[in-house]
Amino acid sequence: MSLAGQVVVVSGAASGIGRALAQLASARGATVALSDVNAQGLEETRASLPGAHLAQVVDVAQRAQVEAFAAEVLRRFGRADVVVSNAGVTVSQRTAELTYEDFEWLMGINFWGVVHQVKAFLPHLLEQRSGTLVNVSSLFGLIGWPSQSAYCASKFAVRGFTESLRLELDGTGVKALCVHPGGVATNIVSSSRFYVDDKGRPSKAKMQRDFGKVARTTPEAAATQILDAVAKGRERLLVGPDARALDRLQRWVPTQYFKVVRSLERLVRRP
Repeated sequence: MSLAGQVVVVSGAASGIGRALAQLASARGATVALSDVNAQGLEETRASLPGAHLAQVVDVAQRAQVEAFAAEVLRRFGRADVVVSNAGVTVSQRTAELTYEDFEWLMGINFWGVVHQVKAFLPHLLEQRSGTLVNVSSLFGLIGWPSQSAYCASKFAVRGFTESLRLELDGTGVKALCVHPGGVATNIVSSSRFYVDDKGRPSKAKMQRDFGKVARTTPEAAATQILDAVAKGRERLLVGPDARALDRLQRWVPTQYFKVVRSLERLVRRP
């Protein structure tokens, strides 16, 4: 699907889904505006793009930096059409031991980063009377998980924020899409602040191996589904069979889904 003439903005573009989105949007003819706090990864993404682009190091937790980035995008290109808030991190720690500093660091990126980017671009989109805000939540914006209370809190918050925003935008020409990826093969676990996994074990290497077994969706497949959902005017997207299955499961047994998952995990988590 051609994106010729459109400007696609992507945060968290240094790797993973963000990089794949930037590459695919550029291949489809879009002008791409990229941001990430990781300067080296951002440069690698920038160098891989075939079309016109802007790449800027931005800490999405810092409102002034996001606002300056949005201003530069609009100054340089005169418009924005698809604004993807994708930057995200995780902390793996049980709530009793979770520090306020770790919680605030995560929320600054995962939740406030989304709010900052939406607020920075929304006035332009409303004036333009077109465009799509794409906010990346998670499978963990649908279910809870041990050692992921901070991450789940942030992703549930993104979901609620986006769904409310979608209702407010009715009739404006601007759309809001909430994306819930399941296991996607990114570096989110390797780059996490890790203390213990969901069973209380202090082995990050074990958690990475477990994640590798369930992360069956590639970033490229996720990016394709997201841009196709934008083209179709979708409002909610579940990425991956695990996201679709667990979304159904938590509807059927909203307080017991984790027991079902635990009973099945031996099929996935083999030594």
